[in-house]
Amino acid sequence: MSSKRSIFEEVSDEQKQEAVQPGLIDRGRGGARRGIRLWLMALFALVVAMIVVGGLTRLTDSGLSITEWRPVTGAIPPMSEADWQAEFDKYKQIDQWRIQNQWMELDDFKEIYWWEWGHRQLGRFIGLVWAVGFAGFLIARQIPAGWTGRLLLPGILGGVQGAVGWWMVASGVTQGEGMTSVASYRLAVHLGLAFVILGFLAWYIFMLRREERDLIQARRAKEARLSSLSTGLMHFAFLQILIGALVAGIDAGRSYTDWPLIGGQLLPPDAAVLEPMWRNFFESPGLVQFIHRCVGYLLFAFGVFVWLRGRGSAHPQTRFAFNAAFAALSVQVVLGVFTVLYGAPWQIAILHQLLAVGVWVLILRARFLSLYPIATSLRGA
Repeated sequence: MSSKRSIFEEVSDEQKQEAVQPGLIDRGRGGARRGIRLWLMALFALVVAMIVVGGLTRLTDSGLSITEWRPVTGAIPPMSEADWQAEFDKYKQIDQWRIQNQWMELDDFKEIYWWEWGHRQLGRFIGLVWAVGFAGFLIARQIPAGWTGRLLLPGILGGVQGAVGWWMVASGVTQGEGMTSVASYRLAVHLGLAFVILGFLAWYIFMLRREERDLIQARRAKEARLSSLSTGLMHFAFLQILIGALVAGIDAGRSYTDWPLIGGQLLPPDAAVLEPMWRNFFESPGLVQFIHRCVGYLLFAFGVFVWLRGRGSAHPQTRFAFNAAFAALSVQVVLGVFTVLYGAPWQIAILHQLLAVGVWVLILRARFLSLYPIATSLRGA
């Protein structure tokens, strides 16, 4: 018969209860979340650099200097004077050289060639960084549950972006059609897809910063009204980005340099002179710039409304996110006016494009925090 034990007797190590196991939410949710987040941040920075280099390539009229799409062999630039001359001869066959650049010598051609080659090379490097990272995390089985498809998506979109890039360039590689630049609507698709990729990367970075159970709990406290408004603001900003690409594609930002009037009047002169009528919405510099201005005013007005609503959030970090998004939007509007007044010099134009990235990401951040608010204790508040 076992002896009685005191209720104050310490339980032996063998009789200690097992440690409490994590809940079902945490099971199978492992993986290198921090490592994947750093990898995505690197991809994000590279895509931003790609947008900037792409903008500079356009501003220097370099995009049509390489007249062929060679995804693999095109990574090797001309290695001899004969190779350079062969590339220059191909360029001389297209309308841009015949109409606009007959003054060019071989050394001038090399300058624009290097811009386009660097742009394409950066795209290849981004694809390599994605492929190596994805394969590495997949082989090491460090991808959290439910994230394989998400991490595959940027790579698929990147491949589509490469094809869209050539589709865009092909519109300007013409003979006898009078084209001296790429089609503006194709440029809009190309830039728009870059912002879509950037948006997915930013969203995944936001999500990976917090644990899965934290996100599930936070989703229960989402602010539905703010989520809807920020979603609308996100789509509105994306529309303005696309229209901005149309402006850039035909250099419409340099067509009228007065503000708030345009060409000295409320409506741009000669806004609808092209036939058929629909071409004016893509190719008439005055009309395209006018539309960009009007959409900018409406976007800013809606941004004020969303910002005022965002200030009423119960969560301090959400309020700060909406403040930051509205501040960036306000600066972007002012910078847009300066871009017009100074005739869109490349320094201001590229800053305007770069700030568009900032506005886009900050709106996404505000939307994310309205969906997944960060709870703050009363003492912290």
